[in-house]
Amino acid sequence: MSRVFGVCRALMSAAKAKEASASAPAKKASSGGILKPVPVSPVMRRFVGVPEISRSEAVKKVWDHIKAHGLQNPENKREIRCDEKLKSIFDGKDKVGMMEIARLLSAHFLKSPN
Repeated sequence: MSRVFGVCRALMSAAKAKEASASAPAKKASSGGILKPVPVSPVMRRFVGVPEISRSEAVKKVWDHIKAHGLQNPENKREIRCDEKLKSIFDGKDKVGMMEIARLLSAHFLKSPN
């Protein structure tokens, strides 16, 4: 008798899963966010070399510059020592924290009029 109920439960759970997936809205691909290229400020344009860039690519280029010039503080890896090029995009600061980078870069991404 328990074998019959076991099969019945398996069939019911499979039916519920199929019903839930059918009623769930289909996920739509995101065309925005950090992957969408947006216009940047003239200062940022000089740093990255292009008029439009995605946020993730901009952060990647900043980190490439930091690593290429050895600007990460060896005693405190979370601290970045700014050279003149970084100071231009980081509001003239001599040092920035690792977690500040995205916030400081956000001012350079221009809002597009809709």
